Amino acid sequence: MIVTTTTAVEGHPVQQYLGVVTGEVIVGANIFKDLFAGIRDIVGGRAGSYESTLRDARGTAFEELEAEAARLGANAVIGVDIDYEVIGKEGSMLMVTVSGTAVRLG
Repeated sequence: MIVTTTTAVEGHPVQQYLGVVTGEVIVGANIFKDLFAGIRDIVGGRAGSYESTLRDARGTAFEELEAEAARLGANAVIGVDIDYEVIGKEGSMLMVTVSGTAVRLG
């Protein structure tokens, strides 16, 4: 499945628009990750545990997006937007939302 932020795929005209599709993931922050991320912030470096969690959440959101598009009979999702939000009490959770338009390309 082609997934792109652009509204067209060169050489492949849109034959049918099938609707908006989304993928959403909410992950909670782990106290140990918070502790070690804080230490890294003080001494420098990257917060690898947060980066890994973010990467996994984004990947899962894209999997949901593609699965929903496939159920509609799409072979591509165009105009994809990725959004990150901190939610919950004291920003204790991260929400990753991916949305786009499912289409059938020629």
